[in-house]
Amino acid sequence: MELFDEIAAKIKGQNKTIVFPEGEDKRILGAAVRLKKDNLVEPILLGDEEAIKEVASKIGFDLAGLQIIDPATYPEDDKQAMFDSLMERRKGKNTPEEIQKMLEDVSYFGTMLVYMGKADGMVSGAVHSTGATVRPALQIIKTKPGAHRISGAFLMIKGDQRYIFADCAINIELDAPTMAEVAIQSAETARLFEIDPKVALLSFSTKGSAKGEMVTKVADAAKLVHELDPDLPADGELQFDAAVVPSVGELKAPDSKVAGHANVFIFPSLEAGNIGYKIAQRFGGFTAVGPILQGLNAPIADLSRGCSEDDAYKVAMITAAQAL
Repeated sequence: MELFDEIAAKIKGQNKTIVFPEGEDKRILGAAVRLKKDNLVEPILLGDEEAIKEVASKIGFDLAGLQIIDPATYPEDDKQAMFDSLMERRKGKNTPEEIQKMLEDVSYFGTMLVYMGKADGMVSGAVHSTGATVRPALQIIKTKPGAHRISGAFLMIKGDQRYIFADCAINIELDAPTMAEVAIQSAETARLFEIDPKVALLSFSTKGSAKGEMVTKVADAAKLVHELDPDLPADGELQFDAAVVPSVGELKAPDSKVAGHANVFIFPSLEAGNIGYKIAQRFGGFTAVGPILQGLNAPIADLSRGCSEDDAYKVAMITAAQAL
């Protein structure tokens, strides 16, 4: 099956509830209508109910069966419970006035629905910045036990080819421990998409062919990955050609179990990762799905503000799969 057919088969009928804080956006509305119609997720749209219905009416969308929550008219008892829960979660880091202001922000409101178990995941970012989506997730959802940070991966698809690129969205500078943690998180994401992970930690050097702090960092990260997960096939430092071309891998890293066969690529900086995935997308003809936020206690997805309805549809499917 095609990848999204596989994901659909996993999530169909599971009734995973995904909250969309940007319910008045026509791309989000279209995705939510399709997801409900296809019985893939139970969408919750946040926003002014009349405004949402007006947008839907103009486009001809049928909102039957879709749950709409207007934070401004949320029942007082539920609003108080959410306020109390966020006060407790922030443990004195914010005043009651600040907490109230947070809950007027749909990103915080949607994140609290996930935290309180009223939704299984959240998809945002069609209108809001990455920071607006990630900040409440870090403050409220927080990282998984044992995780120290989150990261952002892209699933790269072309025909039957599937790869994971990370970090392409969150950590601007990656030290060795961060790079190692991103590698382990990305291997977990790969398995979600039926990719048997072979992780390459990338550099401009292969096995000491160049010297410098940037090279040492990647080699140290590879050592940390082996300590943290000895069974995970991972290697570095590797240049990209050594990671993907069998003949080059054999020449430059003959003892490597990953060189020439990698399918999960960990970049040494956000700059490199972001440039790398966009080159693969624009020159290589790959479809880039994401960013997929890794390392959180519950699935929160950050769309690009240039996303399409289909992007929102697919990212919601992935978010539901993460929630299984």
